[in-house]
Amino acid sequence: MRITMLESRIMTQLRRTTVSAPQAAIRTLEAEAQRRGTPLATLLREAVEEKAHALRARRRPRVGVARSTDGRSAAEVTAEPVAEEPR
Repeated sequence: MRITMLESRIMTQLRRTTVSAPQAAIRTLEAEAQRRGTPLATLLREAVEEKAHALRARRRPRVGVARSTDGRSAAEVTAEPVAEEPR
């Protein structure tokens, strides 16, 4: 891991990983990165952050009095672990 300054205001730890994706998708992202004048890595970081945010938002426990559409009670749903943003 390495520590880097993002947008000159927050410190964060980045983790390197390998991404496998269809060539057409990578070419599309490369073209968008070039259009923006940013590195492909920046565009990929944005996409990963957006997906993680959406997953965390979707998995937040909800309190309710009725059963869910799949037959699970609110207690069962809220007992499931929720992906937390790292601190």
